This record gives sequence, C-alpha cells and structure tokens, in this order.
Amino acid sequence: MAGLNTLAVLNALQSHAMALGIFDRVNTHEPKAVPGSGITCAIWMSSIRPANLRSALDSTTARVEWLCRLYTSMLADPQDAIDPQMMMAADAVFTRLVADFSLGDTVSNIDLLGHVGDPLRSEAGYVNQDGKLMRVVTIYIPVVINDAWDQED
Repeated sequence: MAGLNTLAVLNALQSHAMALGIFDRVNTHEPKAVPGSGITCAIWMSSIRPANLRSALDSTTARVEWLCRLYTSMLADPQDAIDPQMMMAADAVFTRLVADFSLGDTVSNIDLLGHVGDPLRSEAGYVNQDGKLMRVVTIYIPVVINDAWDQED
C-alpha cells in the first residue's frame, strides 16, 4: 500500500509556491490570524476521496484536493492594483503546477482538466480575518495518487 504520501505532496506544493519568489510567506496551514503585508500563500488539504474512474480491481486511486489560498489586505495601496497583483500571483501558481503536473513524480498527476472530478481552478473572494477584510484567491488543486489503498476481499 502506497498511501497518500501526504508530507511529500505538501512539501512539493510548498516548494513550488516558494520557488516563485512572489509571496511574503508560504504557510502549510490555514492562517488563524491576519497574514502579513504583501501576498501570503497558505496551503492545506481540503478533501480526500477515491478516484472512481482511475481505480483498479486490487487497489484504489485517491483524489486529494488541496487548497492554495492567496491573501492580501484590502487596504493595500493602490487599491486598483490589488486584483491585477492577485491575478498575476494566481497565474504564476497555475503556470508552475501545469509545468510540473506530477509534482516531481510525487503523484500520478494534478487533475488539470477534471478527469476524476473538478479540474484545477480558482475562485476570488473575500475573507474577514480578525476583523480585517482580506482579498483572497483560492486555488483548488486536485491531486491524483495511484494505488493509494489496497483492496482486499
């Protein structure tokens, strides 16, 4: 049984984000307090499920969705630059993930086009953190891991 290889996947996602050189910090947990100035990246696991279209008779392939949330203050100046900066940061994350969709052979693939569920995607929004409004872009990263769990009779 291979398992989910959780730490290796998390480390690969964090390394990709850090290598971009555009984030003030890259956390591997959902922040409990307001992130610092600039753009902060936080990565954590969202869901785990079998990948029914990829599983074989003796093992089950897993689909693990990771959240990569980019944060910046809504009070940043100039305000007209907030969304373009967030879009450029999200684009950089997408570019890096698409270029290495096996995370250095750590996983089968990132489900870029949604073959076993929702595809790689992002949604912009707002989060109220400690009474401060933050602009966020949440990137949903669906990771497919072959033969995660053995099936027995």
